[in-house]
Amino acid sequence: MAQCVTHAGPIVAIGGAEDRTSDLEILKQVFRLGHRDNTEVAVIGTASGIPDQILPTYETAFTRLGAAHVHTLDIRTREQAGDAHNVRLIQQSGIIFFIGGDQLRLTSILGGSATFRAVRERLANGAVVAGTSAGAAAMPGTMIYNGAAADALRKGAVNMSFGLGLVQGLIIDSHFLERGRFTRLMEIGTTNPEQLGVGLGEDAGVIIHPNRILEAIGPGHVILIDSRKLASTNIAELSMGGAVALEHMILHALVSGHGFDIDARRYLQPGELSLCKGDRR
Repeated sequence: MAQCVTHAGPIVAIGGAEDRTSDLEILKQVFRLGHRDNTEVAVIGTASGIPDQILPTYETAFTRLGAAHVHTLDIRTREQAGDAHNVRLIQQSGIIFFIGGDQLRLTSILGGSATFRAVRERLANGAVVAGTSAGAAAMPGTMIYNGAAADALRKGAVNMSFGLGLVQGLIIDSHFLERGRFTRLMEIGTTNPEQLGVGLGEDAGVIIHPNRILEAIGPGHVILIDSRKLASTNIAELSMGGAVALEHMILHALVSGHGFDIDARRYLQPGELSLCKGDRR
């Protein structure tokens, strides 16, 4: 087996509605990924329309988990995204967390800003970067930002845009099982077979390790839709709104402790997963 090499921090994508008041199962795993010598947490509220209501819940949760400081960054404008004080708080944090809301608000306000450059630098230097709901969906280079779940297996039914670019080769969708979003990732799989679709159920998530091993966490399900071996589809011949046909799309359902090799497209049982995980603590 090839040596598993890590060179940056892990990324954690959460499907939304994670427990923030009781056992904190997923947030506990996010916190444990951080280094012992830096337990400061920066929580970025940009995606939310009501950050003043949501940010305090994360401050309380991470404080319970043992954070030395929890910095709540209520960044609502491009000017605030360039503020030197916000940049310094990111630079000194070992864990950076994006809350949910609207992923277009997140990318349009933070994209290209000094604050987001600091996030990238911290990730490159080993910090944990996590996000929930819209904060998870915005993490890849390409993101979903709209598209009805009821009948999305039609040409052009799902809107896509550039994301934050923290991880490549994935499309992440949140609230996946609860809102019936299978056809959204299936439609994307026909037009972008190289991208692995990651559907995150509520109170479920994935750790994307630096060696591109994906690990499922939380009590919920993670659904993977792999279109790399797609045999055929009619999507190129359709008019907009036409019903999509496809042949040979592969689906996996992961639970906590199971994993997936993103580049090799290989399901990992718990024993196999543990070979590449390593211990950051």
